[in-house]
Amino acid sequence: MTGYYAPKGGLPPQTSLMTGRAIFTDAYAFIPRGVFSDIVTSCLPGWTHTRLWLIARPMSGFSETFSQYVMEVGPGGGSDTPDPEEGAQSVLFVTEGEIWLSLDGQEYELSAGGYAYIPAGCNWRLKNGGPHIARFHWVRKLYEPAPGIAAPAAFVTSDRELTPIAMPDTEGRWATTRFADPGDLAHDMHVNIVTFQPGGLIPFEETHVMEHGLYVLEGKAVYKLNQDWVEVEAGDFMWLRAYCPQACYAAGPGPFRYLLYKDVNRHARLRGPGAFGALK
Repeated sequence: MTGYYAPKGGLPPQTSLMTGRAIFTDAYAFIPRGVFSDIVTSCLPGWTHTRLWLIARPMSGFSETFSQYVMEVGPGGGSDTPDPEEGAQSVLFVTEGEIWLSLDGQEYELSAGGYAYIPAGCNWRLKNGGPHIARFHWVRKLYEPAPGIAAPAAFVTSDRELTPIAMPDTEGRWATTRFADPGDLAHDMHVNIVTFQPGGLIPFEETHVMEHGLYVLEGKAVYKLNQDWVEVEAGDFMWLRAYCPQACYAAGPGPFRYLLYKDVNRHARLRGPGAFGALK
């Protein structure tokens, strides 16, 4: 691995062509890295010296389970009250700089490649105590408890400390860095890193109910999204609703890696918001 792409903002010059690669359809959205400009950043209550690109949020009829932010925290910035949403769990993945993180009083320092799972109800704080800007992804999902299963505990690890697990019969060309044990039913979402070596591919059109957010950390490839082959590169984001067919061919000269969100391990809701029956 050579690094993790992080947007820097700014604006294209007035001499640039307007034509770009952005796509929004009923099945997927594709946000190329050139869209990460200053005019689409936002700020958050309770956060100082911070801005973000909000790249996914629940939308009725589209992708409904998660939100994803690309965070940029300046020196001295951060929050003592980062998330007011009751029941929200989070994953943080650092792409640049360093952050200080407190989870129920336990303190950690995370640098590029650092990963933290923050369970619902955890008392957490985050600061950038260094001299440089820190950049990280923040994935949020309301936790869905399951009968007889204890909620997962907080943990901190790093991409650089884990060995990717090769998919069967791929000779290592397609592998996944799994931060949580896929057999641990306490987790109702996975945020992993998928790596393809040059020439690696998904050799069929995955079509499933799980929603996805895919942020390209490194390299380039062509990705099949519904009926379209889309050329993607580091810094691009793909947002897929349930059942969007998808496949991949890593055609670049080096590894192709992306941060992947998906919802897992829970019954389909039959009543209430997003379901068919009336809530009783």
